[in-house]
Formats: sequence, structure tokens, C-alpha cells
Amino acid sequence: MMKRFALTTAFALATMTAAHAQQVGVPVCDDFLTKYEACVTTKIPAAQQATFKSSLDQTRKAWADAAKNPTAKAVLESSCKQTADQLKQTLAAYNCAF
Repeated sequence: MMKRFALTTAFALATMTAAHAQQVGVPVCDDFLTKYEACVTTKIPAAQQATFKSSLDQTRKAWADAAKNPTAKAVLESSCKQTADQLKQTLAAYNCAF
């Protein structure tokens, strides 16, 4: 049991460190993505993590791509807030708090 916990914790930390390196550059977006990743790796049952991880990766890529465009970046903060509000409701079922 302790060995599994240590491996899970190590994986979660490695994942969060990698995510931190892939920041979008918009504080609201980066904050939500960090919390979303922590939720996925620590609260979502293992059988469902791949689905949530895929969604997280797609969201991160879309936001990072948008942040490269000055016009899109100007509205990205509100888009991140809207997406975060929607996902918070879904993730609350897994006891994820934001």
C-alpha cells in the first residue's frame, strides 16, 4: 500500500511539474490548468483518468495556441474563466475544489 502511494505521489508530482513547464502565459488559465491537473491525478478514479487527462491536454494545447496570437490572447482570460466555471461543476462530483 505504501509503495503504491509513493508511486502515485511521484507520478502526480512529475505530471504537475511537466504541466507547470507548459504554461499558457495567462495567469487565470495557468492557475486553473494546475488545479485541474491536480484534481485529475489525485481525485479522479484511475479508470476515468485517461478521459480527463485527454481533455486537459486538449484544453492546454488550445489555450497555449490561442495565447500565441495577440488578438486571441486578449479574450483568452474570459474564455479560461468560462471553461473553468463549467468544469468546476463536473469536477465537484469528484471532490475537487477550486
